[in-house]
Amino acid sequence: MSKTFKQALESRHTHYALAAQSPLSNAEIETLVKDATLLTPSAFNSQSQRVVVLLGDEHKKLWDLTTETLKAMVPAGAWASTQDKMTAFGGAYGTVLFFDDSAVTEGLMKQFALYADNFPVWANQSNGMLQLVVWTALSEAGLGASLQHYNPLIDAKVAEVFNLPNTWKLLAQMPFGTPSAEAHVKDVQPIEQRLFVKGA
Repeated sequence: MSKTFKQALESRHTHYALAAQSPLSNAEIETLVKDATLLTPSAFNSQSQRVVVLLGDEHKKLWDLTTETLKAMVPAGAWASTQDKMTAFGGAYGTVLFFDDSAVTEGLMKQFALYADNFPVWANQSNGMLQLVVWTALSEAGLGASLQHYNPLIDAKVAEVFNLPNTWKLLAQMPFGTPSAEAHVKDVQPIEQRLFVKGA
């Protein structure tokens, strides 16, 4: 692993405290996500990953609708901490939404029936790779981010508000902005418990 690639991976952390500021222009953010999407591989070259970048009022709409959805479900006694999260995410600069186009994935399931059960798994794996690439690229550009999963609770509203195809399955939300606090350092398990090498 090259030093610069390792450093890029090491720079990526979960940042919850994000300011509505960006060292990149909106056009540069679009290019960054576009390049990440084009360069991330997918099983059978399915290219079923779909990405939506929300900026400005569109970004705020996402977290307003998420707040509205959760407020109807979260007990009043537990709402304060949830509200704090919604305020933090909504106060970021933007959000990247990650989807899988189920029309593509289900089409491959029919075309290659022998592997049908694997295609949803492979689609998630491809999307996870894309999420890491986007997250790392944002970090390299001086932006912090976190990965959230309020799907499937907000799926229907997201599709309606942003006029998205109903075949797009929402997998994750990534609010991003300029970090306004240090990232929390997480515990790391001993690598000897996670990596094993067999053979010469």
